[in-house]
Amino acid sequence: MAPQAQAVVASKPHQAIDNKQQLIDFLLRGARPKDEWGIGLETEKLVVDRQTGEAVGYPRIRELLAKLDGIGGWQGIYDQENLIGLQGKRSSVTLEPGGQLELSGKFCCDISCSWRDLSRYRQHILTMGQELGLVFLGLGVQPFTSLDKISWLPKQRYDIMGPYMLKSGDMGQRMMKQTAGTQVNLDFSDELDCVRKLKVAQLLSPVCYALFANSPILEDQPSGYLSLRGEIWSRTDPDRCGLIEQLFSTGSGLNDFVEYALDVPLYFIHRGQKYIDLTGNRLTFRQYLEQGWNNERATMDDWNLHLSTLFPEVRLRPQIEVRSADSLPPHYTAAVAAFYKGLLYTEQGLSKVESLLADLSLEEFQVLHQASWRDGLKTRVRDGRLQDVAQELLSVAALSLQEQFLNGDSGADESHFLKVLDEIVTSGETLAERLLKGWGGERQEKLATLLEHCGYAEV
Repeated sequence: MAPQAQAVVASKPHQAIDNKQQLIDFLLRGARPKDEWGIGLETEKLVVDRQTGEAVGYPRIRELLAKLDGIGGWQGIYDQENLIGLQGKRSSVTLEPGGQLELSGKFCCDISCSWRDLSRYRQHILTMGQELGLVFLGLGVQPFTSLDKISWLPKQRYDIMGPYMLKSGDMGQRMMKQTAGTQVNLDFSDELDCVRKLKVAQLLSPVCYALFANSPILEDQPSGYLSLRGEIWSRTDPDRCGLIEQLFSTGSGLNDFVEYALDVPLYFIHRGQKYIDLTGNRLTFRQYLEQGWNNERATMDDWNLHLSTLFPEVRLRPQIEVRSADSLPPHYTAAVAAFYKGLLYTEQGLSKVESLLADLSLEEFQVLHQASWRDGLKTRVRDGRLQDVAQELLSVAALSLQEQFLNGDSGADESHFLKVLDEIVTSGETLAERLLKGWGGERQEKLATLLEHCGYAEV
């Protein structure tokens, strides 16, 4: 999450937790009045060799970071002696476990600001990447390199998370080393508004998977999924991934999100400069809060760290973060932000999502959710398809963005960011299906297809 978004929770991080209300109050520190609402965009991309298309290892990515260090205000972030990211004034560049590069853009007043931030960053990485023989792909899953050939990023927390992933699902390490996504951070005004947006964002997850499906290839072959990334996440860790079922209950509130988080096992706590592995204990945060561990008591810092290890479709940290979109070609990334801002920041947007999807039972929704990453916009819902739902929602999102501008809630009409989606929803053909149509030939032909489809290029 962007540094500015995290700043609201900085007070008393080492305070011991005495009661559950503190956990709720901690999350509510993210509330802002409507006239201060903003938008945050996090974009992950795959880093591959220009000649082979294979994932590159940490030494070459470290060289990239070292070249960027000191440029445009970026300063190196280290884990022990290892350069593992860059910190800007209000943005950061971080690395995912398999070397995927992520920009956590500054929390902006509007999408145009986010887009400018992303464009500046893109110029920096392209210039340095070209010198090093690297290219960057806006794609949801590594297209060529097998899991065993992707090295782990040298980061303490991944040393703990990686082995645990082998115990909690059959695709956890694929998630960590082979996938890349797009996340959007959003504001809320109070507890009621927060919970409603969490619920609506979760309802939107299958629409988002279908609309932004862009990961159909695994290890050089079609995978059978349009968003393989969705399937991989679903088989990663049932305790901390997927849908938060408590949010489907009538009358559910922020307390239900906290209850969900309390029952997720801890990965670790952080003391001094070290992560302490707790995975062998299968200790939930609830148990840690009630019993402590090895003379340690749960603190607000522990709670914040624990929240960062939850990976449902939507989470609270304390801004609302939606996580269902694949990594995308650069000119599509702002459309994800526009989609969510248009639907979650006005009453007409929230109401439209609820009218289309809220009456599905949990069982019906789970079927829809799972089908969306396989069938995309052709996924059946009631008597129609997700394509029909997406068309309705995009129309309302565009009107909502225009309304936000006319009401003075945004400095510009941002509905134009949705235009790139018109052809997708009209044709029903996702980015993934476009890629599959052109997939074939020798490695160099496939790499050329990828670069045209989703390669980062000069602005």
